Amino acid sequence: MKNKARVREFLAELLRSKDDAGEVADSESLFESGRLDSVAAVEVVVFLETEFGLDFSNINFEVALIDSVDQIAALVAEQQA
Repeated sequence: MKNKARVREFLAELLRSKDDAGEVADSESLFESGRLDSVAAVEVVVFLETEFGLDFSNINFEVALIDSVDQIAALVAEQQA
């Protein structure tokens, strides 16, 4: 659960940096909804590599993998298993 909380905290900070202070539900789409863009996707990937040690060279990447707090937490859990 602490991984999910850290992901939630990072995404809230990222959204605030883009002048979006709205609440984020764990299942809410962030990229498909337009709240985050392709530049933010790079920031999320770098965060996941740095914070959780994910190696995206081994992941068949699609933005859908990082489109919500729930999806990111599942990806982290899967890659750390």
